[in-house]
Formats: sequence, structure tokens, C-alpha cells
Amino acid sequence: MYAIIASGGKQHKVTLNEIVKLEKLGVATGENVEFNNVLMLADGDNLQIGAPYLANVKVTGEVIEEGRHDKIHILKFRRRKHFMKRAGHRQHYTAVKITNIG
Repeated sequence: MYAIIASGGKQHKVTLNEIVKLEKLGVATGENVEFNNVLMLADGDNLQIGAPYLANVKVTGEVIEEGRHDKIHILKFRRRKHFMKRAGHRQHYTAVKITNIG
């Protein structure tokens, strides 16, 4: 059984007891969070597809932690122009353990 949810402008395929790193939600650690934007629900051969979302279907999860991903390095360089610019970025995330689908 799995579901596809929309969170943070992205779509995520989630299964039961899976830990998913989503965009920062701003929810405290240990609290429960509900995702009402369920795009698809698959349970064996039973497949439900929303238009765009499924009604009366929720995915719930528990916030495990909030943190930041590893740093990515950005380098802009123009040859023969004596130009080089360096930057870095660390994206915030919220780790959520999926507790219930349906």
C-alpha cells in the first residue's frame, strides 16, 4: 500500500512506516501532521486517482526531526574574464514518519 501526496510544491510517494524528508513544515518534533492533498492511493489492485485530490483520504505522520541537508556548492565561472563566484546552500527539511494511510 502506498500513496502519492503533495507537500511543499512537490509530489512524494509514501508507504507505511517510511521516513520522508519534506520541505520545512514548521511543526514541532513529536507532533502529528496530516496531509490532505492525496493525489493517488494504491492498495494492491485497488487504485484510486484524484482529480486533482482524493476526498476523505488523509495521510498522517509524526515529525521525527527538523534539520538541514548537506551543503551544495555553486560555482559560476567565465573563462578568460577573471570572474569566479562561489556560493553554498543548505536546504531546511522536516523528517516525517508515516503512521497511517487512508
